[in-house]
Amino acid sequence: EIGVLSSIATATVVLACVVGSALLGMFIRARLPDHHLSPETKDSVKLAMGLVATMVALILGLLIASAKSSFDAERNGVAQMAAKIVFLDRMLVDYGPETTEARQLLRHSVARAIAEMWPDRKSAQSQLDPTATPADGLYALIQQLSPKTELQRVLKSQTMGIAFDLGQLRWLEFEQSGGSVSMPILIIMTSWLAILFVSFGLFSPPNGTVVASLLLVALSVSAAIFLIMELDRPFDGAIQISSEPLDNALAHLHK
Repeated sequence: EIGVLSSIATATVVLACVVGSALLGMFIRARLPDHHLSPETKDSVKLAMGLVATMVALILGLLIASAKSSFDAERNGVAQMAAKIVFLDRMLVDYGPETTEARQLLRHSVARAIAEMWPDRKSAQSQLDPTATPADGLYALIQQLSPKTELQRVLKSQTMGIAFDLGQLRWLEFEQSGGSVSMPILIIMTSWLAILFVSFGLFSPPNGTVVASLLLVALSVSAAIFLIMELDRPFDGAIQISSEPLDNALAHLHK
């Protein structure tokens, strides 16, 4: 999928940067005079790299927390939409048979929204723009209702409010889908990681154990970047928000 390819590409670039930095450090180590690799020099560099490592850990934690917060907000929005859709349908049923057309349009709109937000084709990108599934017709049908009792007047007012709330939630989902990860921050963090791995290669003996350890650390860091990018695209990629709440809501609309 488009989102997965983008996340994999970003993680691969980070992996290449950190692995290349470690190899660069090993290359420089082989050409440095011995006094540049003295214990005193190593201790000084370790102190400086400790500060860089702390900054990387903080930024990485902030990026993961931000992406997870964005993902949870979108998931909660989908759950709220599903609950309001079912409640709106129940209120239309309580209003009376005059709302049959409005209920049919509601079912059609929900089915189309699900198809747009979670397309079946693997190469297709989700469509969150509310204008792709306009609900103006539903508002108009509810507004055209002519209440004959006090209960119907109350139900009409409440259904209009819920319909407007659904529209606002859909637009909120669309606006929040832009992503929360700042590319400059990601670039700066990758630069710090590169500096760290240069120091790792510079003061590590070039044996198989060290190379394997550095490679595993580099893979772990790139996997964290992949996770951040995936969480930042909740409707595209390997880690997606489930359509189950809206699927369940659509199933209830047929009852």
